Amino acid sequence: MAKTFAIIGLGNFGSWVVRTLNELRQNTIAIDLDKDRVQKIRDFTRNPVIADATRKENLISLGLDTVDAVVISLGDNTSAATLITLYLQEMGVGQIIVKAVNEDHGKILRKVGATDIIFPEKDMGIKVAKGLVMPNILEFIEMSEDYQIAEIAPPNDFVGKTLAQLALPQRYNVQVIAIRELIPERFTIVPKGDFIIKDSDILVVIGKESNVNRIRPY
Repeated sequence: MAKTFAIIGLGNFGSWVVRTLNELRQNTIAIDLDKDRVQKIRDFTRNPVIADATRKENLISLGLDTVDAVVISLGDNTSAATLITLYLQEMGVGQIIVKAVNEDHGKILRKVGATDIIFPEKDMGIKVAKGLVMPNILEFIEMSEDYQIAEIAPPNDFVGKTLAQLALPQRYNVQVIAIRELIPERFTIVPKGDFIIKDSDILVVIGKESNVNRIRPY
């Protein structure tokens, strides 16, 4: 069943959120005060709206208190993002995701009701840096400050060995929770110890970041 999301601010970030949700067949309310931005996004949403989101009555009239989540992306306009977040919190919106410009702005947003803070430039910078240092780690899912789930291409010395032989929990304190095979194409949840690693496999592992980082090609 499709959900409904409101996106306030249709710059590069906000417009891509709308486009992606449209591809995922979700309902969106796309809001911006700039009519040109709203015009550009019309083909990707059923509800393009030209409105001043800093006016609480507009948020109420658009029914944002009934949506599943609201995403706010207003660039450097920190005061507007903060005010809108406060209004949405007062309206009882359950999930308020806000793009922050810096750590201090993020702290303020949390105090006025934001449930999720995103730092796109920071997050992408971290991802790129990790990709440079750990090129065999394909994707990260941060679970806490210490733990993560990562998709990892197996180092050369893993290939041809079974999971039991590799003994990753004992050697690295990392657990393989799934394996994505490309040849043949299939996904194995909680693989057994006799699973033989191929060079085309992708290992899905969980563990402390410092331990995951130790699994690198030689």
